[in-house]
Amino acid sequence: MPRITVTVDGTTYEEDVEPRLLLVHLLRERLGKTGTPVGCDTSNCGACTIMLDGQSVKSCSVLAVQADGCDVVTIEGLGVNGSMHPMQQAFHEEHALQCGYCTPGMVMAAIDLLKHDPEPSEETIRQGLEGNLCRCTGYCNIVRAVRRGAQEMGQAVSTP
Repeated sequence: MPRITVTVDGTTYEEDVEPRLLLVHLLRERLGKTGTPVGCDTSNCGACTIMLDGQSVKSCSVLAVQADGCDVVTIEGLGVNGSMHPMQQAFHEEHALQCGYCTPGMVMAAIDLLKHDPEPSEETIRQGLEGNLCRCTGYCNIVRAVRRGAQEMGQAVSTP
């Protein structure tokens, strides 16, 4: 059984994993990162989106062995000192969730989108979140939350 080393939310883990183990299952079942939900296991819904070496990926489409030596950030790793990340706060303030199942993936995808376009248009936000499904909302509040998060993140960057 291969042994991997992966850093998750700032903590380094060494784990023996079966070659077919999906990263989402390693995160949830072995490392206790249950904020990353298993939505579909087919990479269709995006609920399991995480950051892998700074890029958003659907963790149900990545084998744990592929994450060997990588840095992973989950929804639990976003906040600092008990405070929510600005994007998490924006989702809360804009009521951009109902059941909340898709929210971790939406937040992670939105943060990745803003790395490439810090001031996205509504169309760009909708396109950027296309791989993340929400079965509860009409996406309007999600788009507003991403715009608000972009503003807050822009202010946080410019603050000394």
